Amino acid sequence: MKQRNTLLFSFILLIVIASVYRVWEGRPWGFVPQIAMALFGGAVIRDKKFSFLLPLVSMLLSDVLYEVLFRSGLTDIPGFYEGQFTNYVLFAGLTFVGFWMRSLNIARIAAGAVAAPTIYFLLSNLQVWLGGGGYNRAKTFSGLMQCYADGLPFYRGYLLGTIFFSFVLFGLYFLYQKMVQPQKSIA
Repeated sequence: MKQRNTLLFSFILLIVIASVYRVWEGRPWGFVPQIAMALFGGAVIRDKKFSFLLPLVSMLLSDVLYEVLFRSGLTDIPGFYEGQFTNYVLFAGLTFVGFWMRSLNIARIAAGAVAAPTIYFLLSNLQVWLGGGGYNRAKTFSGLMQCYADGLPFYRGYLLGTIFFSFVLFGLYFLYQKMVQPQKSIA
């Protein structure tokens, strides 16, 4: 029971820290832990509904924080925006990449850490282009390519952030497994 409470506390702490970090002013665009959290949740948490909750609750909490800061005049970034639901669906979908990583070998973790932000970049920018967001690029192949080009600074951040935070999350998990609980998985 004590171990389960420790794990629950650890996940709540992870969600809060990741949410606050996401709204941190001055961090590189896209360099956030939520994609790595989706991968980690899918790969490590046995109960699938909790696998999906890990990144989604973090996203929701950070969006609420963004909205509070926006309404207080402390940021230009609103917490609630058009296309938000689709964005949450995309983040939830990245958890499926984590399910593929369940064997927890270094090659799958590395591949997932590259594939997930790439999938997110391609689908989220397609969503922006289809919805007329961003710079409202023309509904042509050229317009789509311009939309992808517009998103490249974010892609770099998502890719580097996912690699970094995957290294941190999976590294700490492996360390935990070695030190405290050999041969057991969590949740």
